[in-house]
Amino acid sequence: MRDPRWWQIFSLALLLGYGWWALDFDQPLLGVAAILICGLVAQWVGSKWAAVTAYDPRSALISALSLCLLLRSDDVLILACASVLAIASKFLIRWNGKHVFNPTNFAIGVMLLTGAAWISPAQWGSRTWSAFLFASLAGLVLNRAKRADIALAFLSTFLGILLARALYLGDPWAIPLKQMQSGALLLFAFFMISDPKTTPDRRSIRIAYGVLVAVVAGYLQFVEYRPQALIYALFFTSPIVPLLDRLYPVSQERRYLWANPTV
Repeated sequence: MRDPRWWQIFSLALLLGYGWWALDFDQPLLGVAAILICGLVAQWVGSKWAAVTAYDPRSALISALSLCLLLRSDDVLILACASVLAIASKFLIRWNGKHVFNPTNFAIGVMLLTGAAWISPAQWGSRTWSAFLFASLAGLVLNRAKRADIALAFLSTFLGILLARALYLGDPWAIPLKQMQSGALLLFAFFMISDPKTTPDRRSIRIAYGVLVAVVAGYLQFVEYRPQALIYALFFTSPIVPLLDRLYPVSQERRYLWANPTV
């Protein structure tokens, strides 16, 4: 199991099972089946269209499982469409050999903007065990994916924003610390923003980008009062990554390779 994507698939599947068993997720089995099947079929169609020699379901499974964890709708067809949209974005919205948007983030962002679906960040609660589970599995994934730098840059900046806001408002420190115990926040940081295909290639720029996403998310959440600030922050900043890669290029062998450690 040398390919880190298998670890991501295992971690996300375990999180989904934990959510059903311990947190009473409101994601029906039919919705999960629709997301998974449509994602895998879309990956097969896209591979044929792009003349890819071998069909590889791993990326599609990661995107589909992430959608199962976050996206909600009363209409199964909406969930199916979101899964297809996520996978299609990889093949259709590309620049210099990389897809521009994180597939899961793109599908959720579009669905939120159209009002066709919503996300359920509160489903994770803020229980210490849930946060610990997320952090432990995320650490396992990052050890393989080698993209810990951007996740840690984002989390440390966002924590700084939460602490600064609490200090400004005179809130007790328990409030920002409780906010950091969000499963949705950790899922975003360790499984979405750290996607090596949609993050800047140069390490220093990747760290700066993680800081930027945290600042934008903080502005949207605490100034614009957008409850889905994390999704929107990554959705609207992703198009600048190709520009950053163009302005700060790296050698071809250093581009989004799983084997290159970054921390």
